[in-house]
Amino acid sequence: MKLLTKLTLFITLSKLAIVMLFVFLLPNLIERIASKYTDDYLREQKKKVMTIISKNGINYYLQGEESMGSYTMLKEEYISLAPSETAFYPDTIETSERIVESDTLNYRLLTYNFKADNKRYLLEIGKTTATISQYNRPLQKIALWVLIALTLFTLVADLIYTRFLLAPLGKIIKSKLVNRRFPFNDDPHPVITSTSDFRYLDSSLMTLMTQIHEAFEKEREFTANASHELMTPISILQNKIENLLGETEVSDLIQRKLIEMHRTLNRLKKIVNSLLLISRIDNEQFSRSEVVSLKVLLEDVMDDISHRLEEKEIGFRLSLKENITLKNCNRDLLYQLFYNLINNAIKYNKPNGDITIQDSYHAGSFYQIFIEDTGIGIPAEDIPTIFNRFKKSNLSEAGGYGLGLSIVKSIANYHRINVDVSSAVSRGTTFTLVFPKEIIY
Repeated sequence: MKLLTKLTLFITLSKLAIVMLFVFLLPNLIERIASKYTDDYLREQKKKVMTIISKNGINYYLQGEESMGSYTMLKEEYISLAPSETAFYPDTIETSERIVESDTLNYRLLTYNFKADNKRYLLEIGKTTATISQYNRPLQKIALWVLIALTLFTLVADLIYTRFLLAPLGKIIKSKLVNRRFPFNDDPHPVITSTSDFRYLDSSLMTLMTQIHEAFEKEREFTANASHELMTPISILQNKIENLLGETEVSDLIQRKLIEMHRTLNRLKKIVNSLLLISRIDNEQFSRSEVVSLKVLLEDVMDDISHRLEEKEIGFRLSLKENITLKNCNRDLLYQLFYNLINNAIKYNKPNGDITIQDSYHAGSFYQIFIEDTGIGIPAEDIPTIFNRFKKSNLSEAGGYGLGLSIVKSIANYHRINVDVSSAVSRGTTFTLVFPKEIIY
């Protein structure tokens, strides 16, 4: 899952969790807020009453009576002033019942004990709980809609900012990691970003790519130079052995030894030539300007290798449904690619086995060729390394030093052809060549 997707999912779920938690707590919060507001309102009313009493005296309310009680028309608010029956009565705010004109009502009630004109009085100010809670539901709806609106706004803002924040990371991935071809010959440009972490990541990748490119260049230069330098002593040794073989004084035993040495030198010469070929391919010393018909090319390969089929009595079937032509390629290199693959299919096949070449075309996308054989197969643990130089499967078989498939891989990479292998021991091997649409004519 992409980082942007994870962050989007996290932001959305966190906002949803906040909304759900708020919805769950909203009734209690509204009730607490309403209760707190009512308590503050009762205290303000008490202050007003006590201010009037301090200015005008207690008689302002009692009007010569022993006590005073008053309430609104709908009995929503209630005030009472009466002599205190005890020397001390605690000041409280609580919910309590009061009987007003034979109606028993629940009030949020403030009680206050004070002294005026050398007498103790008890002040009660109340507000019905029904009036306190009558606005709870509308307030809940308003608060919920405000919360949803704010949540949606912050969600959109978070997603936009997250995309803006991660945009440099996407540029780094596209410019440094996606569709980059080893050995990174092009010069990458740094991604402009104000995020120090992304700048560090970008510079680290550029440094790593430079180091890989330099290491690859050194290896490639060493391989090319070593292969080139080896050709001279090999040729000299080969000439000397051939001259010795022409001498009449050489005994039969020495001749046999010289012949074995000559064969070894020939094999060494083939290895050096293969290394030189790989080096030239890696250095892009071959042109890619030819147009090649794959069907004609495969027929030419089969004409040159048909005697090998007859020797091992192997059946061959070329079944190409599409007449595909490739552009911007090198015919000789493609010939070498198919020759090596078909030669291996013959070399590691069973007597009276079969080789089949068929294709599949996904219009506008890519083209595939499958080279199947009924040979001895490749063990699963060897498949990841079969293209490595000097790493060879089926070592019990004669011939070959593991460079044939390395040449195949180098040629394929040079033409941006993907090579895939599937195999089962004693059942056969299938090489799949995937040609990109860019080189299909």
